[in-house]
Amino acid sequence: MPSSKAAARFIEPMLLEATAALPEGPNWSYEVNLYGYRALAIKSNGKVRLRSRNDKDFNAQYPAIISALDPLPDDTVIDGEVVALDDAGRPSFHALQDHGGAHAPIVCYVFDVLVLAGRDVMSEPLTARCELLRARVLPTLFEAVRESPILDAGLSDLIAAVRAQGLEGLVAKHLDSRYEPGRRSGAWQKMRTNRSQEFLIGGYTPGPRTLDTVIFGYRDGDRFLYAGRTRNGFTPTSREKLSRAFQGLETADCPFANLPEARGGRWGKGLTAEKMKECRWLLPKLAAQFEFVEWTPDRHLRHAKFVALRSDTDRAGPP
Repeated sequence: MPSSKAAARFIEPMLLEATAALPEGPNWSYEVNLYGYRALAIKSNGKVRLRSRNDKDFNAQYPAIISALDPLPDDTVIDGEVVALDDAGRPSFHALQDHGGAHAPIVCYVFDVLVLAGRDVMSEPLTARCELLRARVLPTLFEAVRESPILDAGLSDLIAAVRAQGLEGLVAKHLDSRYEPGRRSGAWQKMRTNRSQEFLIGGYTPGPRTLDTVIFGYRDGDRFLYAGRTRNGFTPTSREKLSRAFQGLETADCPFANLPEARGGRWGKGLTAEKMKECRWLLPKLAAQFEFVEWTPDRHLRHAKFVALRSDTDRAGPP
């Protein structure tokens, strides 16, 4: 007996499980982790709705994508990511944030179909859903909507390539996985492949026992410039080690030539005169490795993470 028609409605997106190492083998496929806004496209009664992962309306924000989605079959729901592309064609979250005043192309990369022309396909394996997506959905849509491509290479080569391109990371999906709304089951996984660079530590903010954050930057000629601060990546042991390493480097003067800043900035990484009252300053002689996602337009690091101290000091240069 044929099943009843499925309603095209908002469905809570399936979630990715963060991991330090992705699974490898013939049962897994790989995609670039597109750092943008997760979005569900829903067409019912001849109208397209684009919804955020929290069911917020995206229609007014991305009219070009709505137009590109207009040929969707009625009673259809697809899953994807709204992304802004930089001049090199790479996803840029900052370009997406600033799209109202910038000219970066905005596209929607689609990677799954949940309901197709009134048929609920979420219980079918990922391979079958992707076939339906390629055969019956994507050919009808316009340029602003694209397929999120499956990457055909070994995992180690893909990780190296993603790092070389400065991309956010990789996603692994089990080929037999069904679509699990709102769940983080491990059938879909993501791994960040952050960029990494050496910086010099020029200060810190104290914590209850040792330190709370470190403040770091880089040399640009004879100037030492602030790049960011972070409390991520530390363990109790590394905090103790850093505190010992700071001894003898204390100074009353701020070593950063570009501080204070006028405002805190979009990401709260700016150091204003008021915030600087909490800081303790160091002579910038201690080098450390930091991972990060990208440089922001105001020359700060986004999602910076302390990795380790370096024995070879004073090497950190401009980005």
